[in-house]
This record gives sequence, structure tokens and C-alpha cells, in this order.
Amino acid sequence: MNASGAAAASRVVQVNGVPRSVNVNLNVNLSGQADLQFIAPTYTFAEPVLGGQLSATLAGVWGRNSASVAGTLTGPLGNTFEGFLQDALVSYGDLYPTFKLKWNSGVHNYMVYGTGDIPVGDYNPNRLSNIGIGHGAIDFGAGYTYLNPVTGDEFSGVAGFTYNFKNPDTQYQSGIDFHFDWGVSHFLSKQVFVGFVGYAYQQITDDFGQPPILGGFRSRVLGIGPQLGYIFPVGDMQGFLGLKGYGEFDAANRPSGWNTWLTFAISEAAPKTVTPTRHITK
Repeated sequence: MNASGAAAASRVVQVNGVPRSVNVNLNVNLSGQADLQFIAPTYTFAEPVLGGQLSATLAGVWGRNSASVAGTLTGPLGNTFEGFLQDALVSYGDLYPTFKLKWNSGVHNYMVYGTGDIPVGDYNPNRLSNIGIGHGAIDFGAGYTYLNPVTGDEFSGVAGFTYNFKNPDTQYQSGIDFHFDWGVSHFLSKQVFVGFVGYAYQQITDDFGQPPILGGFRSRVLGIGPQLGYIFPVGDMQGFLGLKGYGEFDAANRPSGWNTWLTFAISEAAPKTVTPTRHITK
């Protein structure tokens, strides 16, 4: 991931503690790489809830995050300082509980969800690299999946809103954001599918507690890329191995680059008369 301008300046201000009231000019570039592993055990309730299937997930994350920032800072008296910061961390991140309620009607599948961020991960406001985000968050949304077992065609879309709580260490609060994830795929067989995925992220309210130099600091990014999936038996269960990648573009006040997701899941085997499916998560 890479960023420049206000997105990189925001991180420098937070890490180096540049006074918010000082009129400075920051010309910086930020780059980073995160290699993370998510573990997400899920329990599906046997009894229907509101006519649908309820499941609960508690996801955790660990891995390595590295970041570097380089640039110049010009103070109100015209003094210019050049610098380079670099940091790396191998540790654990926050916990992400999720509840999903799903319904099925032929080729149509519906879902509502609620999730959040429990900020127990490794976080330090004076460190350039973090895995925990340092504040809580809640997210609610809904999704729809069309799956035709006869043609093997599938389309999925999930939309939601995220509310971020204030970071108690920095007194900074990110605004509310809207996000939409989508995917289209075609089953080449009952085991293999190919297709495309994408997402859109748009912050819809201003941040609070930001330095005046950043303004409202609303962020945006779009992403699109290919996906490939393989479904296979694991004893009496069903295994799923999926690979998808996103190339990000049209970013504003947010790092952008390439990111790749490799997913391995084991679940109860689907009925043999129905083509197995999976849902997009992010």
C-alpha cells in the first residue's frame, strides 16, 4: 500500500506529535505492507431464527505489518526538515465478532449482518506500524446472492455502514463510511468457479479531532480484480479454497495498492442435489 499528500501527512502528525495549531507544510510519502492471517471459527444454530439461519463468528488476526514514511516538513518560519521513518511489527490484532442471519428462496439468497471491532490488538499511537486499530467500531448491513445451479451463474452484493468510536489515545474519531462488496462468478463444474470481485469504500461524514491542515479528511477507494474458487470433500465435510485479488484505484485520503486474499474454509457438506456456494466477506 502507498499513500502521499494528506493521507501520509495524517500519519506523520499522529506519530510525531506535530502541534495541531502550527501552520506547517508537509510533503510526505507513505508505504506499507501487511501480511496477516485471519482465523474465524463460526457456529451455525440448528434452530431457525425468524425463518432464517443464524450464525455467529469470532475472528482474530495476527501477522506482520511494516511501514515507512519519507518527506519534508516546512515550518512557519520557512525552516525545512527532511526525514525518514521505518517500523515493523509482528503481533496480534483486534477481535471481530459477527452475526449473520440468512434466508433462501430458490435461486435467491438474502442476508443481514452485524459486526464490530473489539480493540484488544497490539496498538501504540507513537508507533508507525500497528495491527490493532486502537478504537472500537460497529458495522451493519445486508446482502443478496443470486445462484442458479442449472447455469452455474452467481452474483453477490453486500452493502453496509461502519461507525467508528473515538480513539482514546489520540482523541481522533474517523467518520462514518459506506462500503459495497460485489462478486460475479461462473461454475465451470460443481467444484470450480472463476469470476471477478470488487468493492467501493466512501466515507460519508467528516473525521473529528483532525488537524486543520487535513480538513474533513473524507476517504475513498475502489477496487476490482479476479477470483478463483475450488470446492472439495474433507471427510464428511466440505472444504473451500478461494483466491481473489484487488487492484485499488481512485483513492482519496487513503492508501491504495494491490491486496490478495487466500481463503480456506471447512463447513458442513451441502446437499448433493444443490451446487455448493459461498458468500463474499471482507
